[in-house]
Amino acid sequence: MASQFLLLAFLAITCSVAFASDPSSLQDFCVAEPTSSVPVNGHVCKDPKLVEANDFFLSGLHLAGNTSNPAGSKVTPANVAQIPGLNTFGISLVRIDYAPWGINAPHTHPRATEILTVVEGSLEVGFVTSNPENRLISKVLQKGDVFVFPVGLAHFQHNVGNGNAVAIAALSSQNPGAITLANAVFGSKPDISADVLAKAFQVDKNIVFDFQAKF
Repeated sequence: MASQFLLLAFLAITCSVAFASDPSSLQDFCVAEPTSSVPVNGHVCKDPKLVEANDFFLSGLHLAGNTSNPAGSKVTPANVAQIPGLNTFGISLVRIDYAPWGINAPHTHPRATEILTVVEGSLEVGFVTSNPENRLISKVLQKGDVFVFPVGLAHFQHNVGNGNAVAIAALSSQNPGAITLANAVFGSKPDISADVLAKAFQVDKNIVFDFQAKF
């Protein structure tokens, strides 16, 4: 009897995990109300009677981003922070501009898969699989090519041309998040202990201090 109970309990838990997902929307839209102080997972809905076209609208993605920075790139987002009407829809967009030989440094999106298409130029792109394999999967893309970065995996883009490059990427979250690996490891506030990082990267602590000073 006990074994049957355990089996039923296991099946119940397995089924609940297998069918767990974001719930389907129960209304046409839930435009984000950024002024609300109510803590929720996402944003409180704006009164539908006050919703207007501009809640679903953003202008300016035709404008090039400023790539005058050490990475030589600029990400211009179009997520729920810019378009309140995206709330609960699980989708967002970015434009990425790259100076010649610029990079979008290795980073992850903890809440989204990304699909990127090259609008102009040539990009070397890639992602790294999880431990223990840590295999690099990469390819050079040309104008019109499309590439997918799986959710949570570290990935990058590198302009391998002498001219500017532009990409548009869609992400499967209204708020995908971004963790730039170098910034997170060497630029955390407060600092991660130099002893920890020196041991992790198998380098002298002075090298760690030098990297932390850059971030």
